[in-house]
This record gives sequence, C-alpha cells and structure tokens, in this order.
Amino acid sequence: MNAPTALNHLVPEVHQRDVPAALIAALKARFAERCSTAMAVREQHGRDESSFQVPPPAAVIFAESTQDVADAVRLASEHETPVIPFGVGSSLEGHLLAVQGGISIDVSRMNKVLAINPEDLTVTVQPGVTRKQLNEEIKSTGLFFPIDPGADASLGGMSATRASGTNAVRYGTMRENVLALEVVTASGEVIRTGTRAKKSSAGYDLTRLFVGSEGTLGVITEVTLRLYPIPEAISAAICSFPSIEAAVRTTIQVIQLGVPIARVELIDHNTVRMVNAHSKLGLREEPMLLMEFHGSPAGVQEQAQTVQEIASEYGGNAFEWAATPEERTRLWTARHNSYFAAVQSRPGCKVISTDTCVPISRLADCLLDSVAEADASGIPYFLVGHVGDGNFHFGYLLDPNDPKEREVAEGLNHKLVSRALQLEGTCTGEHGVGLHKMGFLVDEAGAGAVDMMRTIKRALDPKNIMNPGKIFAL
Repeated sequence: MNAPTALNHLVPEVHQRDVPAALIAALKARFAERCSTAMAVREQHGRDESSFQVPPPAAVIFAESTQDVADAVRLASEHETPVIPFGVGSSLEGHLLAVQGGISIDVSRMNKVLAINPEDLTVTVQPGVTRKQLNEEIKSTGLFFPIDPGADASLGGMSATRASGTNAVRYGTMRENVLALEVVTASGEVIRTGTRAKKSSAGYDLTRLFVGSEGTLGVITEVTLRLYPIPEAISAAICSFPSIEAAVRTTIQVIQLGVPIARVELIDHNTVRMVNAHSKLGLREEPMLLMEFHGSPAGVQEQAQTVQEIASEYGGNAFEWAATPEERTRLWTARHNSYFAAVQSRPGCKVISTDTCVPISRLADCLLDSVAEADASGIPYFLVGHVGDGNFHFGYLLDPNDPKEREVAEGLNHKLVSRALQLEGTCTGEHGVGLHKMGFLVDEAGAGAVDMMRTIKRALDPKNIMNPGKIFAL
C-alpha cells in the first residue's frame, strides 16, 4: 500500500505560494469590505473539522453572486494564485485548507432558493443554501430533499464532495441527485452542465465530473437537485443487540432480502454511552440499530414487521418505536450529535475521523476486524455507520499532546482502509479524499486512473489554482 503512515499533522505537504500584494489590492478595489485580510476571519476559513494544522489563506472573499465568484477567480488566475471554495466548513478531510496558500471564496451569502418546480420534482439553489434551509423552504410543496450527511452542510459543498448520509440506502447520494450545475472555471468563465430533464445522452457527463471534484476543477455557483414526495407514513425504530456482529448480520439480511428500508444506522455500545450522556437519553448501552421506514401505512408496517422478525433471529431485543415526528427527531438528533457527544466524553481531545465503504456481503468481515484492532489499541473511539450501504465511520479520540496516540490512530486508520480495499471496497464512502486519503486513492483506482485524473485537472486548470494539493499531487 502507498498510503502515508506518518502522524496526521504531518500528512499535508504545505508549499505556500506567495500571494501578490497587487492581487490583494485588486480584490479590495473590487469587493471593498467583502474582502477581508483580518487574521480572525482568515483563521476561521483556514480550518475545518479535520485535525490538520495549516496556515490560513491570505484573504477571504465573501461572494454574493456568480459574477462575484467569476471576478475573484479571474483576478486570481491573472496572478496564478490558488482559490479555495468555502461553504460552512464542515468537511472532515482537509478539503478547504490552504495548503498552497491563496484566497478563500466564501459562498455562504449565496443562499437563495432560485426556483422550485414541484411538478417536475426539481429545485435550483445557490451553493450556500444548506440542506435544512432547503427542506424548510419546500415543506409546503409536500416534497423534501433526502440527502442527510448529519451536519447542516451547504449544498454546494455537498455536491463538491459527493456527500451522502443516513438516507443513502434508499435515495442514493449526491451523485444520483444532482441534475445540473453552474460552475465558474479556473479561467473565470461561467458554464452550465446538465438540464432539469431526468435523463440525457448529450455529450460528456460534465455534471458528474464536477460532483465529487472537491473544488479542484471549478467553483460551483448553482445546483439543480431532485426532490421526492414526503412519504405518506414514516416510522422509526431502535433495536439493541448482544454484539456488533449480530447487528451487522441483521442489516446484511435486511438488504439482501430487498426490504426498502430508508435508513439503517449502526451505533456501537461506546457511542450509545456517549450519546446518553450528551443528549440525556436512557438508551440501552449495547450495539444498536436505528432504523426508519418510509411508504404507505401498510407498507411501513410490513417492512417493520419483516425487519423485526430478522432482528429477533440474531438476538435483537428491546424493539422500540418512534412514530411521531417529535420522537423521530429526538432519536435522529441524538445520532447526528454523536460526534459532539464523543468529543465531550474526552475534554480537550482531537478527532481523527475516517470512513470506508465495502460491498454489503463483506461488511461483517471488514467491521469486526477493525473493531477488534481499535479495542486492542486502548485509544477511545466511537463507531457509527450507514451500514445499509456498507459504509461506516470510526472516530479516534486523541490527546493532542501525545504524539504516540496520533501514531497509533494513524496505524488503525491505515489498517482499516487497507482492509476495505482488499475486500473490493473504497477508501472513502462519503467524506472524500481531501488530504488524508490521497495515498489510498492510488491503491484504489490505480496509477493509470489517477494519471487520467491529473490529465483532466491540467486541461481544465492549467495554472493549478483550483484548490491545489487535494485528491492527488500534480
């Protein structure tokens, strides 16, 4: 394997390019107070939820329109200065860090829902709209947007990282749900990809090229998305198990039998304990599946009965239902707060968070060995997983002043991802490559495929200014 085993804070290769004073002057002339060089603002835009330590960008531009983005990129191109898009800063793999210096373009003020087309089940938004904001604005139409990565991420950032989350087992990822984009290219040109039609055979699929490109090919300034009818009936349930293996075997059988479950989340006993303390809950401190069923009342009842029967075969017990919106919200809020619950459980800690995804038939093989390694290491950790599609996450809770702990955690991460690749899985199911998975991308895709990615990057961004130093090295 070619993946780095160095300590996490040494993984990024920081080669800061000088940012010309003439560029800063030009940006201030164009954007006035919306161009900030204040250290507090720069530092805010120079960190995300990863544990990497990198100098902040030289300036932050607060864009309010596509023209703002185009003008900022054009000026940066003239001075061959890197550009890093910024949404809400919730990425986990160092996507928005200025490893080669440059300027940050903050699109959070581009937060308008531009067009709702309920008859076509589509919506067009600016990139700074968050998923919760979108669902609030469209709820009167009887539609919703299902992609739920946990954080209230921006839809531009979710497109750029090809995000997914708890609903992916039924509704897919951003790859399946982005229909069209508006993008500012590395030269400052504005292009459009895709249409609102459900399908097309016209030319290269540029939309899919930009979805998941992590800001390395252009800045997304508009997104057209699929919407779905709000299900007639929704019911959630939790079920505790005597072991992680029992919970995983239950999940595998549910998926292989074709039960159209909307969500199925694994939470290990460590995480249940942390969530109980953080969210003031009384959940049984055992491995748990948190499930949700969508459909007609009869369909939901049938799905739930089938799953309950399967769970009982593997020792599942304490099946509890949450049928009201308030009960469901309480459970899913606790699940989404598992990261913060874990951090609170070890005050002052830093988190190395990782994710892998494997074919559902290999989930138990990958997960159980990884749990055994984590338990043997002595490092506190939490484990959650969108196990319905074979995706799971470890978060290792480290003392930031103990280099040995960081080294052990990186070793655990290396073994975990290597195992997933050997089982024909991927190094990242939804976090993206960013900085942390660059070495693994070569192992997964092969040198030839990565070279092809480099060729595309060089063709579309010959000056290497679009979020350089991410995904692969040029």
